[in-house]
Amino acid sequence: MARKIPLRKCTGCGDMKDKRQLIRVVKTKEGDISIDSTGKKNGRGAYICPSITCLEKAIKNKGLERSFKEKIPQDVYMTLKEELNIANE
Repeated sequence: MARKIPLRKCTGCGDMKDKRQLIRVVKTKEGDISIDSTGKKNGRGAYICPSITCLEKAIKNKGLERSFKEKIPQDVYMTLKEELNIANE
């Protein structure tokens, strides 16, 4: 029997994709928001495609802010952009 592939929705484009293809952004109980490269950190997770266009859409439509129900600091977006630029090189 084939294993079920876990799907998650991108907060930018809204497409359902395999969760291993997406970048996980996590908010811990302390309120820290960071990028979860392992996919195993404790906390509330939101997913985004590894593309600049999806990140820009998520910023524009406040996708991450809705997922975490709070305002996202600008430095979190800057870190995401840097990670995406490194990944796309």
